Amino acid sequence: MSGAHEATGANATGTPTLAEVIAVLEDAYPPALAESWDAVGLVAGDPADHVDTVAIAVDATDEIVDDAIAAGASLLLVHHPPLMRGVNSVAATTPKGRLLHKLIASGCALFAAHTNADSARPGVNDALCETLGLPAGVPLKPQVPSTVDKWMFTCPPEDIDTVLDGVFAAGAGEFDGYSGCAFTHSGRGQFLPGDGTNPTIGAVGEPEKLTEIHAEFIAPAAIREKVRAALFAAHPYEVPAYDILSSHAVGPADTTSAGLGRVCELPEPRTLADLTCDFAAWLPATVGGLRAAGDPDMLVRRVAVCSGAGDSMLGAARAAGADLFVTGDLRHHPVDEHLRLGPPAVIDVPHWAAEFPWCAQAAELLRDRVGVEATVLGRRTDPWTVHAPSPK
Repeated sequence: MSGAHEATGANATGTPTLAEVIAVLEDAYPPALAESWDAVGLVAGDPADHVDTVAIAVDATDEIVDDAIAAGASLLLVHHPPLMRGVNSVAATTPKGRLLHKLIASGCALFAAHTNADSARPGVNDALCETLGLPAGVPLKPQVPSTVDKWMFTCPPEDIDTVLDGVFAAGAGEFDGYSGCAFTHSGRGQFLPGDGTNPTIGAVGEPEKLTEIHAEFIAPAAIREKVRAALFAAHPYEVPAYDILSSHAVGPADTTSAGLGRVCELPEPRTLADLTCDFAAWLPATVGGLRAAGDPDMLVRRVAVCSGAGDSMLGAARAAGADLFVTGDLRHHPVDEHLRLGPPAVIDVPHWAAEFPWCAQAAELLRDRVGVEATVLGRRTDPWTVHAPSPK
């Protein structure tokens, strides 16, 4: 590729490795922005492999996987993670296992950017706003910075490297692009082993004084139990001495703009009916189309949007002073109860249609920053195939 040598992440061969592509994706869609229940990142593939073509879609369905393979893709980038819940088999006899086997056999990696891409700027919600002709404003649900744990422990000098390597492998000691971060100093420790103990150093009933290393490191609070297990597994003592302090808040580089959904101000007020018709024309076509709830003639000035399934954000849209909330997968009872409280009106957008515009955004990102060929797979993965409107 003529431009690949100048692109970010391109190497001497002219094609980046999967690890280099992932670095660009995670810079644009930081994993730290993902919701706690999400499962984003590399699903299948060897980071050392080279990537020359990326196929992009919302869902990894059988047809999409076949399309990616037919396009010669070495990476399939999707929005929805195919392995959101724990699995005990990826055998080819299972639906998800069949997809993974196809991809691996064809040398095509699989990567998912989900709620981290929803919250990122620009991200899925910004692409949706652009498609709807809306100026994307502040997040509907701003990203809340997470806290980190500050860990402190002591151990004999000869064991410090083993213990630190163990907690680093569990994800600790990472800070602003650096890894393996810790501080250590020497001091005097003492203890008295009591009855029933099995001390690594010293004897039961005998006071022990010795030189120990005091170490400090940080780790995300979300992986506390993983780090604790690693510390216990690597530490030589029967009962390691350690402390955990909840430390300063950390978050993405731009915490003021990252978050789910967007709040948009229309330059001129429009009726609910007009906006619904316009949005239906501008969004990718689906069998079901759009539906709205509210007075068709009401004037809309402020619009809240949330890609994907957003009925949990109905309260946030009202709190934001929105006249209209545009989202997907709305259900009867939440909408009914919501409308009894007054505005905003709602427009129910097909889940796939609200997220498909992001694919073009991601393709442009990869072309510009990695220099690979990026192909948006246009196959509609909205599952609905028949729509029968009621007779008037």
